[in-house]
Amino acid sequence: MLLHFTKMNGAGNDFVVVDNRRKDLPLSRETIARLCDRHRGAGADGLLAVEPAEQGADFRMRYYNADGGEAEMCGNGARCFTRYAGRLAGKTGRIRFETQAGIIAAECVGDLIRLDMSDPQGLALNESVALEKATLTVHSVNTGVPHAVVAVDNLEAVPVMEYGAGLRYHAHFAPRGTNANFIQPVDAHTIAIRTYERGVEGETLACGTGVTASALIFHELTGAASPVSVRVRGGDTLQVGFEKANGAYRNVTLTGPADFVYEGEIEL
Repeated sequence: MLLHFTKMNGAGNDFVVVDNRRKDLPLSRETIARLCDRHRGAGADGLLAVEPAEQGADFRMRYYNADGGEAEMCGNGARCFTRYAGRLAGKTGRIRFETQAGIIAAECVGDLIRLDMSDPQGLALNESVALEKATLTVHSVNTGVPHAVVAVDNLEAVPVMEYGAGLRYHAHFAPRGTNANFIQPVDAHTIAIRTYERGVEGETLACGTGVTASALIFHELTGAASPVSVRVRGGDTLQVGFEKANGAYRNVTLTGPADFVYEGEIEL
């Protein structure tokens, strides 16, 4: 079977995107992992599938990590999904789509996509987590998927693979594990970030939910006003807007690019 797909990227976070509105594509875990393989497949950080809505939205978004496992949400993927699904349906306005993290709304803002993120959950600050070679002060929050955030003084020197894997599989975050983000302030309103993604099991050029989590943690630690600018490894700068009242975050938005790269066919 030949599978038609579109390759997209959001701030360097890249995806295989497919139209599964008929729900007839054989998207097994093994097939997805093979499609995302950078040596034997199309190569991607994950796969996005457009499916029919089940709860009254315009579409349903299914997101799978590069290992073939399904995840609740992906911020960069959701922006790419918005642009792809809008093209499929001929829609240029606001789009609502279902995810495991809830219904997400998004719209085009010039050349960028702005997502209305789900309300963050499970904020925890200043927890001490012992790894094999270091003890880290870790902050965590769920922005659709779980994220650990560590503030550092020298982002370039951080052993992202070692510390990231250590946090991802640490008993503190069992049984689901966590994504791991390392942040360094650039100025009073901007941070730079590096991210180890669960399911990819490595550093990626960007992670939208990680950007969102890190911006909120930066606000918690410094009082930085909304919006917070976040420079990702791929070179782009994303914007995270938010409101906070009575200790809870509301109206969290993520704004950034979503680009078409190419279309192709691959033998399944």
